[in-house]
Amino acid sequence: MTTSPTAGQSPGTRAAARRARIAVALVFAVHGAIGGTFVSRIPWIQDHLGLSTGQLGLALVMPAIGSSLAMPLAGRLVHRYGGRAAVSGLVSLCCLVLPLPVLAPSLPVLCLFLLAYGAAAGMSDVAMNAQGVEVEQRLGRSIMSGLHGMWSAGGLVAAGVGILAAHRDFDPRIQIAVAAAVLLLLTQPVCGALPDRRPAGQTEAPPRFALPPRSSLVIGLVGFCAVFAEGASMDWSGVYLRDVTGASPAVAAAAYTAFSLTMAVSRLAGDAAIRRLGAVRAARLSGAIATTGGLLVVVADRPALAVPGFALIGIGVAVVVPLAFAAAGRIGSNPSQAIAGVATVTYTSGLIAPAIVGGLAQATSLTVSFGVVTALSAALLLSAGALRRAEEHAPHGARPENAITPEPEKSFEGNSPAI
Repeated sequence: MTTSPTAGQSPGTRAAARRARIAVALVFAVHGAIGGTFVSRIPWIQDHLGLSTGQLGLALVMPAIGSSLAMPLAGRLVHRYGGRAAVSGLVSLCCLVLPLPVLAPSLPVLCLFLLAYGAAAGMSDVAMNAQGVEVEQRLGRSIMSGLHGMWSAGGLVAAGVGILAAHRDFDPRIQIAVAAAVLLLLTQPVCGALPDRRPAGQTEAPPRFALPPRSSLVIGLVGFCAVFAEGASMDWSGVYLRDVTGASPAVAAAAYTAFSLTMAVSRLAGDAAIRRLGAVRAARLSGAIATTGGLLVVVADRPALAVPGFALIGIGVAVVVPLAFAAAGRIGSNPSQAIAGVATVTYTSGLIAPAIVGGLAQATSLTVSFGVVTALSAALLLSAGALRRAEEHAPHGARPENAITPEPEKSFEGNSPAI
């Protein structure tokens, strides 16, 4: 066990690091709340515009396309403006575009608005994960799983508010405008406590549209397997319960709830396991848990087996993506570029997973589709070593899996306001 890198730091530096951790956690929660607010009103958008299922599916592809196209731009923005300003500006932009989808008068305009929403969300996702890696390095211990847990928690709370507003027939245009304003007001003071590390003067700026380093793509494949299982379970768990196990609508809905809650709780608690086991062993254990859950789902002939199976998949995939982002942040002198590469690969997986599962189910069965999901979960056992190999690309030499030596920075101590 290594000594915590914060042990030799001054009290002021440690206090600033703790404030920065709170700030970046709140940024993740705000970003999750933006997504949860939008998702809760998708049924209203469909009814308001009279969209068929296919038309709605087309529209919902647009945020993923916008994210994938815009993510490589994030590294340039972080390099030019600094991490704090990039996160503040991009999360604020997310808040500003959040009301647009409910104002769309037609499907083509909705697609354009969702493309813009996805671009803003994707770039801010890269920037805030780069900040998370920076704060993790300052603290010298894993925090990325907890940060992603805060994202999940923010999304669940905001979705709950949206569902309550829908139940009371509250106009979604007013609800989302109010939510966007509140989240925008929260963004500025929260981002003010983030560290404002800037690249050294001699560091070359990345291209405006930077392709990710090849080493980050290997790490991205680890995230790809986890996000594929996540996307498939989120979109198809209810249908699986209904069609394969004969569950009632209420029990079918419980599968999604079990998956979402176990994933959020596991992320919030995951850092302790990562610190104890290290990144590679934690990823392998995650793969084993997700594979066990997938096998339960595949063999399930009744809901009592399938619901726990989906819950185990949620537990298993929870910490893998945070680990992938943390590993990418240790590559090269511009972490945001590597994080953008990992994000692009992993989120592309989330985009294609529901369609692949549906296509396989159409050609064979949902059971076969989740056999593929289970196989990809098992692949985490073999690919987890990529998280260790990222240490070889880390600047300043190899580091232990569960402790990252922070680099001192004058601006971090003293100019980060308290929240």
